[in-house]
Amino acid sequence: MKGVVLAAGEGTRLRPLTEDKPKALVEVDGRPILGHCFDRLIELDAEELLVVVGYEKQEIIEFYGDTYDGVPITYAHQREPQGLAHALLTVEEHVDGEFMLMLGDNVFDANLADAVNRQREARADAAFLVEEVPWEEASRYGVCDTNDYGEIVEVIEKPDDPPANLVMTGFYTFTPAIFHACHLVQPSDRGEYELSDAVDLLIQSGRTIDAIRMDGWRVDVGYPEDRDEAERLLREGDDPDAATEEEGATAASE
Repeated sequence: MKGVVLAAGEGTRLRPLTEDKPKALVEVDGRPILGHCFDRLIELDAEELLVVVGYEKQEIIEFYGDTYDGVPITYAHQREPQGLAHALLTVEEHVDGEFMLMLGDNVFDANLADAVNRQREARADAAFLVEEVPWEEASRYGVCDTNDYGEIVEVIEKPDDPPANLVMTGFYTFTPAIFHACHLVQPSDRGEYELSDAVDLLIQSGRTIDAIRMDGWRVDVGYPEDRDEAERLLREGDDPDAATEEEGATAASE
């Protein structure tokens, strides 16, 4: 599969970290967020990286060039920030089969391969990595309602009254059918072309979308404190004793 990363955002909520760089180049544990995304996709055997850029796009292009770890990179330009479905359409001409999609502000240490394998084995039209969050936080995300077979039957973007607390995590696999759905999407109340609305159109047309429960963690790096949390988790993964040592140091200072 090809790996698509949506990395066109400015990152206004991440300031001051984004005062001199686009969000995709904000460093987490010494490396840009986008590099962490590339690593995960290459681990999944991505044959090409398709990167949607926008704000300060030249900085990203100059930083990574045409390849990453031997895998070719193709850039697509989202000229206006009009939503995820709009961003995804910018790579349509470069995709001719099943593909992986990752939001470029997420850092993962999770079972991404399970979503890829499920789509291939079950011949689903899409598979999403999902996680349960506290009910009071569900309204911040795209909320998934599922049936008894673990198939997604509805996706609601940032609902005021969530019907469930199972939410999308920012990693998906799709067939090219998603592009046709994106073309049909109308602007939401936020004035954006929502990926969740395109997914709902797929569902209404009878397509099968599987929900894969996340095993591991992910951090949506939207604010400076999220960057700090992602760094903490990455460092704990590199050094399993780090958390214990930190807790011991805290206790000793109290």
